[in-house]
Amino acid sequence: MKLTSNFFFYTYTGLIVLREFGGAFINPDFNFRFLFGMEVSALPDSNRINLISHYHFLRALELGFGIFTLIFQKEIFSDHKFNSLFLFILASLILGRMVSLVADGIPNGLTPFFIAYEFIGLIIIYMYTKRHIGFYTMAS
Repeated sequence: MKLTSNFFFYTYTGLIVLREFGGAFINPDFNFRFLFGMEVSALPDSNRINLISHYHFLRALELGFGIFTLIFQKEIFSDHKFNSLFLFILASLILGRMVSLVADGIPNGLTPFFIAYEFIGLIIIYMYTKRHIGFYTMAS
């Protein structure tokens, strides 16, 4: 179970860091074309600037989460508070995607794969860490 948990943790974290760094700082226009089939340069300047600005911010926020997980990997797998925070953030991201599925419909491309991958990773990491560091309660 440790090997599987580490596999999901490091592949997920690695993908986040690489993808989000590129989206935040290198070429967000490519991401819009590749992920959304959208040509951002066709938008009026004010719309394009606002959209790209928010996109940079959100990608940088996700990049920060990825770097946090790499820096505090040991604590995530050994300390209740770090583990709970990591699992809460990951579960919140998945829940946000689930709300979007219900409210907006099923996305195309790689998104369904990432939803499944994140959910499986959450369950495996939760099961492994629950067994090795116990279940966190407010009384702990």
